[in-house]
Amino acid sequence: MENWYLPVTIVPGLGLIILSTTNLLLSLSCEIKTMIGPCTEIDIIKRKLAQLKLLNTTLVFFYGSVALLLVAALVNGMNSQRELSLVVGVLAIAIALIGLLLLVIYSFRALKIRQDQFKNKIDRY
Repeated sequence: MENWYLPVTIVPGLGLIILSTTNLLLSLSCEIKTMIGPCTEIDIIKRKLAQLKLLNTTLVFFYGSVALLLVAALVNGMNSQRELSLVVGVLAIAIALIGLLLLVIYSFRALKIRQDQFKNKIDRY
């Protein structure tokens, strides 16, 4: 029962990332809601909806990663399958990295969408 706590030490960091991603998701959702009525930029709205789906998928990866880290800690703490604990822990970290990669993709796309959105507004004037 020596290293059962190692997978659990990653969970608070993932919790902060989940909180940050949730805030992004809520902010984007509110922005889309305000754009739907008066906005004629249908392409921008569609791209923002795709971003919303990407953030939701990212959250699913982070939730899965936290769950696997907790399972790895539990299995390791029960002094049973150490190899299984290691595999589950590594899988959890890989899933978290995929979630982080999706956040990077989100950031680049969000920048491009914002630039296009402002460019469209400037071109109208």
